[in-house]
Amino acid sequence: MEPYIHTVQYYETDRMGITHHSNYIRWMEEARVDYLARHGWHLARLEELGVVSPVTEVECQYRNTTTFADAIAIRVSVVRCTGVRMTLRYEMEKADGTLVFTGKSEHCFLGQGGRIVRLKKEYPELYETLMGLAEES
Repeated sequence: MEPYIHTVQYYETDRMGITHHSNYIRWMEEARVDYLARHGWHLARLEELGVVSPVTEVECQYRNTTTFADAIAIRVSVVRCTGVRMTLRYEMEKADGTLVFTGKSEHCFLGQGGRIVRLKKEYPELYETLMGLAEES
């Protein structure tokens, strides 16, 4: 699958001319939404079903800097899905192949009123999609 591409915007840089670290978390979300949509689970579809997947944990490793106008290729993969929780991995590279960031995010699945959703039972199609993508189960 082709990676999600984000072009660093001027406002995302700091006084040193490098991308501020907080933006990588935003890019993780952009890439995650794109990744799920490419697999048939657009955010609007999930919201129509009443399913949300809040972030419960984030892990980041900043490997190299990025600057204004750099094109960043972001690869997303499902590391693990239990049907209640999901862990995603992110790798970000510049156009020249330089690794700039690696990270993970963990999510749970909630329904209306904030109740925990068990995908296998309540949304088996979503469950099967995520399990098919997961490196571990």
